Formats: sequence, structure tokens, C-alpha cells
Amino acid sequence: MDIKKRDLSQIPPENIRNFSIIAHIDHGKSTLADRLLEYTGTLQSRTKSEQFLDKLQVEKERGITVKANTASMFYEKDGKTYLLNLIDTPGHVDFSYEVSRSLYACQGALLLVDAAQGVQAQTMANFYLAFEQDLTIVPIINKIDMVTANPDRVKQQLENLFDFKPKEVILASAKAGIGIKEILDAIVDRMPAPVANPHEPFKALLFDSWYDEYRGVVCLIAIKDGMLKKGDAVALAQAKRKYEILEIGLMYPDETPTGTLHAGQVGYIITGMKTVKEAQIGDTVFNPNSPVKAFPGFKRAKPMVFAGIYPVDTTEFPLLADAVEKLILNDASVTIEKKTSAALGLGFRCGFLGLLHMDVFKERLEQEYDMSIIVTAPSVRFKVILNNGKELEIENPSDFPERQNISEIQEPIINATIIVPKKYLGSIIALCEEKRGVQVEMNYLDEDRVVLKYKLPLNEVATDFYDQLKSLSSGFASFDYEEGGYAPADLVKMDILLNGTQVDALSIIVHSDFAYRIGRSLTERLRKLIQRQLIEVVIQAAIGSKIIARERLAPLRKDVIAKCYGGDITRKRKLLEKQKKGKKKMKQIGSVEMPKEAFYTIMKND
Repeated sequence: MDIKKRDLSQIPPENIRNFSIIAHIDHGKSTLADRLLEYTGTLQSRTKSEQFLDKLQVEKERGITVKANTASMFYEKDGKTYLLNLIDTPGHVDFSYEVSRSLYACQGALLLVDAAQGVQAQTMANFYLAFEQDLTIVPIINKIDMVTANPDRVKQQLENLFDFKPKEVILASAKAGIGIKEILDAIVDRMPAPVANPHEPFKALLFDSWYDEYRGVVCLIAIKDGMLKKGDAVALAQAKRKYEILEIGLMYPDETPTGTLHAGQVGYIITGMKTVKEAQIGDTVFNPNSPVKAFPGFKRAKPMVFAGIYPVDTTEFPLLADAVEKLILNDASVTIEKKTSAALGLGFRCGFLGLLHMDVFKERLEQEYDMSIIVTAPSVRFKVILNNGKELEIENPSDFPERQNISEIQEPIINATIIVPKKYLGSIIALCEEKRGVQVEMNYLDEDRVVLKYKLPLNEVATDFYDQLKSLSSGFASFDYEEGGYAPADLVKMDILLNGTQVDALSIIVHSDFAYRIGRSLTERLRKLIQRQLIEVVIQAAIGSKIIARERLAPLRKDVIAKCYGGDITRKRKLLEKQKKGKKKMKQIGSVEMPKEAFYTIMKND
């Protein structure tokens, strides 16, 4: 039936289910979402490689979900029509903020586990996120049609870790379309309906937003009480501004106007907002004539990794500023601050939730806005305690005070959970020790896999830890972390000098034990990257006034190589050798007079 012909007011709150799909990265969330949409007729059949809810180019290229997406569907069961609102969430640890606020708008969650890989680190993290919000969780073992699938082993893991009974677990294959009906039935039968009252004053939660170039900010809302229709006036509790509803509807699966939304339903509204700052995530939407008690809102995401972003061509800064402003409309967890670098010019200091988050932001700037940018080395936020007792929070190494003024430097610590096959355990423990990790716990998940818990400095993890983890475990290890406070550390600021001039954008904070090795590595890499100049370029790594590493880039000059006596010498050396022999010959001649012609003949033959 055409959605425009449906009367949404005829669907009572008890026939509504708001649910999310949570899983570790690459366990099949987006594929399952597509099959659910196809089975309910919301989406036409597509090729198995396409994934509707992964709309960003970077999502399609990497095969990951980085932005939560919503889609509504209608499902007929036992003569009743149910409205199911699905929120597909990311699986990578860097996007856990997207997951947590998406779950806030749900009453249930599908916990998806790969039948071959089993429970992994982000599976555990997402389970506890949903469990803490008191959601009803339906466990699903996906990809059971794979040759390496072992559903019985995964059922045992789910029972041991999360206390799920084997009969509660649904076996499925999203790719092959196995178990889709059973999943939809479980959503209707097991998950509770939203607690909503259509007779109370209108009240809704704003849980997501994005920027549309032509229509302004699009807001996703979950209606708690009352109803909303096109033309109504609404207000935002935090923004303290009033708007008129210009368009309202369901994501079916794209924006589909319906004219109204009712208690318990999830949909979108367009009010003509020009900036996402007006649509703060977690804000309360209500009727200005009927004030209500506001929702507590979401705890703002705290950036963990910081990096500078500068345009390659300094004249393109206004274009970069415009692109960054538009991109953060779709990613509220990024923080930005304008910065000026002596070497790189005007740019931004940006805060991200993790390295992948930073990488995705960079790729979106390049792909969606055609920007050529330079991204500086990632750093974290340190606490610096001065000799006078004053405490500073600094994320840019170039802002660090002089060493003699510092009493103590504290670095952020994370509580890391690593799940790794037993045969790779030694390599992973060695990696954690190398990164200054402290082991907290080690347990066996089953006979083949181990759960490691470590306290690790975020500064060490923010470089290449994840890549090394995957490399040493042949891709089988999984990693998740949460904030663990701050701890004192013996850290130093390392500056990079080019011909004696400090390049502020290249300054980094390192542990004193690793300073020499990192300094050597940086100077060697810069020597290979910097093009030769007409003058000599000296590259140095320094801690304070002490030079700990040095490389030299020779100037460009016209050296002609000649073969002489079996060895390679330059033309200059050859001429000097000839001059030396000529002087020696003249000494041998002494005061003996001879015609000039004879002298020139001797010199020429020599």
C-alpha cells in the first residue's frame, strides 16, 4: 500500500517498534537492514553487493558504516499492521557516540554476531551500551551459510558472556535471506512498544540531524507524546528558538512526506534551520504554547584525538572553512578551532573520536568537497601542571610551555579490551608492552580465544596501534576501548627544525624513552619527502636545545662524473689532480731553461 494513502493515526503506539542493529564491524548490519527493508516491501530488490543505508562514498569504498541511518517499514502479522522504525548504527569503536544516541530512541536492539568470527570486542561494548539503557536485546547469529560457520560455538559464547539461552538465538544469513521472517516476528513479539501517550501535549526527542544543501537542516525526532503536523509551531528547549514545520514525514526509506507524525513514531522534520548548531542533538522539541519538562539530553562526545587540517594552497582557506562548516553539520562529534601555523598558514585544529574518525573526515573533505588538504600528525589532550600549581589542558604540542616551567605532565589513559586467538597471544602482549601498556586481566573466552584487558596510553594508541594489532594477528584480533582518566608520564616535546627554524606543525609529544628512535625515524622520512633545493637543507629533531637526530639534504649542483683510474671522481677533483701534478713537474724541471713549446708539450702529454 502507498504510504501516502496510509493513515498513521490509525497505528496505535502499541503497534510501533523502534529498534536498532548493533554489532562488531563487518558482521553484516547493513546487509541485514537491506533484507528487512526488502522483505517488508519498503525497498525494491537490489544486488547483494549494494547496501542502501550506506550512502556516503567513504562507506561504500571501505564497506563500513560511519553514520547512523534510519528507515521505517510496515509489517503485517496476525491481521495487525506494525510500524517498525530501524536505526542502523556503526560498528567501529570510533563511532560509539553515534551508537549510544541512536539507542536512546529505541526500545530494543538486534545483537548481530558473525557465525565464523564469534563475539568480538565491539560486540561486547555495544551489548553493554544497550543493556545499560535497559533495551530488550534479540541475539542473532549471522552468516550461518558460510563454510567456516560454527553456530554452536557462538551460541556457547553468547550464553557464557551475556546469559542468552540457546533457544533465544535466531540463526540467519542476511546475504542469503535466511531467517528474515523469524527476525521480524521476534521484533514484534519480544520487543516492547514505546511508552507514549497521544493525548498529552506534544513532546519529542531530537536524536540526529544532517545538512541538506537545498532545504537546510533535517532533524530526526522520536515522538514521546502528542502529535505533530505540517504548519505547526515548535520550539527547542536548549536553542530557545521557535520554528514552523515546513515538511514532516517518515524515512521510507528516504524522506517521504506524510503530513503528520504521532506518539511513539520516529520521523523527520524540516523547519528551515540554517545551521546545525540550532539543532543540538538531545534537545527537546515541544509546542511553545504547551511547555513540557525537557529530556536530560545527551552527554557530549569528548574528542580523543586532535590534528591540524590546512589547505595545500593557502588561498583556498575560505573554501576549506566552508567545507568544514558544512561537514560538521553532519557530524556533531567533531570539534574545530581556527589556527595559524607559521609553516602552513591558516587552518583548523580539529578534535575527533579516534583515528578512523579522523581518516573518514579527511576523506569526506576530499571526496565530497574536492579539497586538497594537509593533515598534521595526530595528538591527544594532555594535562600540564606548572611549577606554580596551575593546571593547563593542551592538545597542540606547539602550545606547550617551556620544560623548566613544568612540574608534571599527565597523559590520557584508556581501558582497552582485546579479543585475540590464542596462537597470536604472545605477539599481542609484546605489542601492548611496547606501547607501555599495563595488563589488568586475561580470561579465556573459549578454548581458542583470549580476552585481554589493558591500561594503555592513548598517545601510543593514536598512531599505528590498530594497524599493528591487525597485522600481528592476521586480522583476527578485535579492539575496543573507553576512557580511563589521566596518569603522570615522563613526556617531552620534540621539535622539528629545518635549517634551524622550528616548524610548529611538526612538533610532537613523545615518551622520553622513545624520543631518539622517533626522532631518527622522523628526520629520515622528511629527508625522503622534501625535494632537493638550491641550498643545503638540514633537518633536525630537538628536545629543548639538545639535537637528538640530524639529516642533511644536499643542494642541487652540476656534478659531472668521470671515470679516472678505476674510480669515480668529479670534474673539480680531476682538475685539482691535474694541477697538482703540473706543480710537481715544474719542481722537477727546477731552474733548467727550456723553450715554452717544450714545456707545454710535457704538460699536455701528462
